[in-house]
Amino acid sequence: MGQGAIEAVFREEAGRVLATLIRLLGDFDLAEDGLQDAFAAALVQWPGKGAPPNPRAWLVSVGRHKAIDRLRRRALHAVKQADLEIEARLAAVAEPEPGEAEALGDDVLRLIFICCHPALNLEARVALTLKAVGGLSTAAVARAFLVGEETMAQRLVRAKRKIRDAGIPFATPEPARLDERVEAVLATLYLIFTEGYAATSGPELLRADLCHEAIRLGRLLDELLPGRAAVRGLLALMLLHDARRASRVGADGEIVLLEAQDRALWDGVAIAEGLRLVEASLRAPGLPSPYAVQAAIAALHVRGNDGQVGGESGTDWPQIVGLYAVLLRLAPSPVIELNHAVAVAMVDGPAAGLALLDALAARGTLETYALLPSARGELLRRLGRTAEARAAYAEALALARLDPERRLYARRLAD
Repeated sequence: MGQGAIEAVFREEAGRVLATLIRLLGDFDLAEDGLQDAFAAALVQWPGKGAPPNPRAWLVSVGRHKAIDRLRRRALHAVKQADLEIEARLAAVAEPEPGEAEALGDDVLRLIFICCHPALNLEARVALTLKAVGGLSTAAVARAFLVGEETMAQRLVRAKRKIRDAGIPFATPEPARLDERVEAVLATLYLIFTEGYAATSGPELLRADLCHEAIRLGRLLDELLPGRAAVRGLLALMLLHDARRASRVGADGEIVLLEAQDRALWDGVAIAEGLRLVEASLRAPGLPSPYAVQAAIAALHVRGNDGQVGGESGTDWPQIVGLYAVLLRLAPSPVIELNHAVAVAMVDGPAAGLALLDALAARGTLETYALLPSARGELLRRLGRTAEARAAYAEALALARLDPERRLYARRLAD
């Protein structure tokens, strides 16, 4: 088994294995060390012996033993009561059997609720879950929050210390206490999905493993909290976006924009499920969930004016503008303002959209966000303001962190 195949297994299983190790060890840092030790052992053993029948259970077992070894080495230097308590607890926990793969997977959902404990502020909850569950690097989490890597590393350390010091149990909350954590859980799942759907850096646009994991966890959450409009709205949103994944990157690895995508590659089953879920979410009593409104916008992008999925009859941009206006009232943010401005440009012309983008740019809230100058560049190009469009695309190119995104902006500059 080659190193590439082993790394693929690790990417697929790391989140679940880490979640289980955290449950067994009761310590984030020790679990992360155990996971890395288990992966290092796999790199040594699997090329010659081949992967075990259940790689996830193997990694959990090896990571557990490596953690015990670490604790024993610590004890040789200084006997620490906390370490001895963890070791005693580990000794009482049976090793996972090869057939327990699905049970191990459920640990991920429990880990999400731990990371989203009310003792942590919302940003810390989301950041810690992205790191622990999503397997994102500290740098990627930092970019998601538009802060420096060192700043994010310090926040993650403080969050893990607070969980440890507060003695928060590794358990799914009782039903009566679920509501106080749902908002952060949904935000976390969506950020995990977003990192998979449009990676923040690297050579590839997509990370299908993160998209699949976010959708899997969304389904688990829907089972745990049946009938919740916000949960179903988020699941619909993820399904409708992910349904177009196969068409978003060409055979040459380049980004394919929505208007040029091959609709025959869209996943009709996922679209149908997403449409059912968004309709159910929007019909729920009370104000609509922001996720449901975003899902409704995604639904309009896969339907033509005639209501047919994948149709060529054009997009209902006036309705999209209206939905973005609703979304700005429900969950205002600079990114929503940007998307609203682009939609306005499709209805009222590029000058109207550009005025909104210029006002947004003047506030400086998205000064490191490449999509803002990219959108300005496109509208300036449509207005025939070529020199300004070139400058905007050059700015987008300088800000872009994803290789396919850089190549897209370079092509626009060349054009």
